[in-house]
Amino acid sequence: METVFGDAVATWGIPIAAILGVLFAILQWQRVSSIKVHGGVSRTEDGRSYLLEEEQRGESEIEEKAADLQAAISEGANSFLFTEYKYVSIFMGCFSVIIFVLLSSEDGFQTEWKEDDKGVLRAPAIYNGAFSTLSFLVGAATSILSGYLGMAIATYANARTALEARKGIAPAFMAAFRSGAVMGFLLAGNALLVLFVVLLILRKVYGDDWEGLYEAITGYGLGGSSIALFGRVGGGIYTKAADVGADLVGKVEKDIPEDDPRNPAVIADNVGDNVGDIAGMGADLFGSFAESTCAALVVSSVSSLGATHSWVAMSYPLLITGSGIIVCILTTLIATDLRPARVVSEIESTLKVQLVVSTLIMTPVAYVISICALPSEFTGLFAEEPERAVKNWHMFFCVAVGLWGGLVIGLVTEYYTSNRFQPVQDVADACRTGAATDIIFGLALGYKSAIIPCFMIAICIFTGFTIAHMYGIACAALGMLATIATCLAIDAYGPISDNAGGIAEMAGMGEDIRERTDALDAAGNTTAAIGKGFAIGSAALVSLALFGAYVTRAGISLQDSSILDPEVFAGLLVGAMLPYWFSAMTMKSVGKAALAMVEEVRNQFNTIPGLMEGTARPDYRRCVEISTAASISEMIPPGILVMGTPLIVGTLFGVRTLAGVLSGALVSGVQMAVSMSNTGGAWDNAKKYIEAGASEHARELGGKGSDCHKAAVIGDTVGDPLKDTSGPSLNILIKLMAVESLVLAPFFLAHTKDGLLFQFFK
Repeated sequence: METVFGDAVATWGIPIAAILGVLFAILQWQRVSSIKVHGGVSRTEDGRSYLLEEEQRGESEIEEKAADLQAAISEGANSFLFTEYKYVSIFMGCFSVIIFVLLSSEDGFQTEWKEDDKGVLRAPAIYNGAFSTLSFLVGAATSILSGYLGMAIATYANARTALEARKGIAPAFMAAFRSGAVMGFLLAGNALLVLFVVLLILRKVYGDDWEGLYEAITGYGLGGSSIALFGRVGGGIYTKAADVGADLVGKVEKDIPEDDPRNPAVIADNVGDNVGDIAGMGADLFGSFAESTCAALVVSSVSSLGATHSWVAMSYPLLITGSGIIVCILTTLIATDLRPARVVSEIESTLKVQLVVSTLIMTPVAYVISICALPSEFTGLFAEEPERAVKNWHMFFCVAVGLWGGLVIGLVTEYYTSNRFQPVQDVADACRTGAATDIIFGLALGYKSAIIPCFMIAICIFTGFTIAHMYGIACAALGMLATIATCLAIDAYGPISDNAGGIAEMAGMGEDIRERTDALDAAGNTTAAIGKGFAIGSAALVSLALFGAYVTRAGISLQDSSILDPEVFAGLLVGAMLPYWFSAMTMKSVGKAALAMVEEVRNQFNTIPGLMEGTARPDYRRCVEISTAASISEMIPPGILVMGTPLIVGTLFGVRTLAGVLSGALVSGVQMAVSMSNTGGAWDNAKKYIEAGASEHARELGGKGSDCHKAAVIGDTVGDPLKDTSGPSLNILIKLMAVESLVLAPFFLAHTKDGLLFQFFK
């Protein structure tokens, strides 16, 4: 099959794009590291006691305070992540054994290669078991590395952003955004490079058996999403336990500012921003990239692209991602060099320009790659019509609809979560009559905000499926994630700005500096919501593409998967219930951890003499220990629920019931994830709208310490587990269950197609 690009374009172009992304990240890191933070403070038992001094003693004293706070936050984040990854590694080791045994048993652990009716040597199942397991472990390791590097960069940049805020908005914005760009490009480049290297290794092993090759690579996506689940749930419980405890006692009961150094939970709160919003989001979007690529590769491997062994055409999904990295490099230069935000009013628009410009540039690039990397037409994508031809320019429309669909979802999310627009201002206004009306308005906003994203996802699904079946949907997901580096950069910017505000407050930098960091943070809340919108939208498309690949691999026909089939419909109902069960577990976990945190903070205020006066130091370490212990113990049950469901349902009830479960979880999970994330984001920004008092309407609401503000704090506290724990974790639930089902499909098909329980009764 003739293509404009030769195989060399894929072989060299993909790793070069990935390496350029990593090099650009290193360049941005060097620019951030040029901002000096001078420490030099002794780390004795009472080494943090000076944090409570109200007098500023010159530039060097402030820098020393900032350096010490940065060290404390970094130490807490490192400690938590190492503890989390230690337990997760044990779980991953056990699960990798399960994957190997189940997949290798498909043909009874045979080791002989067999020739099929087309004369192609097919690898035995033990190869699929071994290399799916290897891919799984590599994906998990890459996800861990991505999350850890993101956290390390964020904790490195927070004090630097706070110190730059003394010079003005522009230097602080550039410090935070460049740091976010380091994470975005490091993750995107790293993820693409590792996947490409694994593909090259498997290509050597499998020879002409490309179906086996691309089936084994699905383990990469499973490993990435498994780590993302624990990262999101564990990090979310950690950060929100600290946040809720700090807000309820500090702001509402003691009427002290956010991030006041007298608050015992303040260090744990700032640590949580990094382990939840940075490490968790990084692992989440890495999982989406890995799964959408794996889904596209698996589906296309059974088409004429795989049958003719067209390396460049099969590498089309990776070429789209690689070109996306190059486009994002050009776009990022706009915010870092050409047109950075110089005043408060420009912050959100500068970040929005990143999304719009990267989408505009990526559109013609996607067209060129579609025309040049794919043959003029190819077949085999439609199972019912194997001879139906798909043209290369058709695939451009699949990518483009995902690309622009992601932008629309991002802009709609911004509209519903930014305090520059009416919806959030209405939620703030509802605080006049107390917390109850604030919560009612916020819930209504969240439900309403799910309407347009669901329509956009539906349009992407219909367009992709009509043009190129499940391959079209997978490519739409890739289109939505084509600008993943930019998306991650603006997402990581938020927690870095939040931490910078905390450090400015605790280091006593003055009210004017805190106002600047608050302005950066308010925009960061919106960008975090936009990032979650991208993650949820792409998760819906990815999980449907994976579902299509699972249905194909499990040998399920359209007739077998009708919802009129009682087995399928029963699975559909149970699947639709799973997001509610999962959310109940995660929200209760946050509630339990927050309860312990509130009691500890109250106890310290009541028992430590001079704490409120600022003459004594709180026990920060105790609050960090509470959050760590709660998150580690509470992340296991939700993880077992998600990863155990496909295994149990597929074994006991068969492949059709599992198909129903996957469909139900997808349909209910998307709406819940969107509404939860946007509700929490709106409550948070309504609170910040009242605190900032930037408009006449905001000043009428009374500002910090007023009854309106206290109502808004309660709303924000209720929204914390929604937007940072349960909501973001749901998109991982629907992806992870789908990719796990796809990986284990050969075992189900060989041994439990109709379900052991159903077979027993029959």
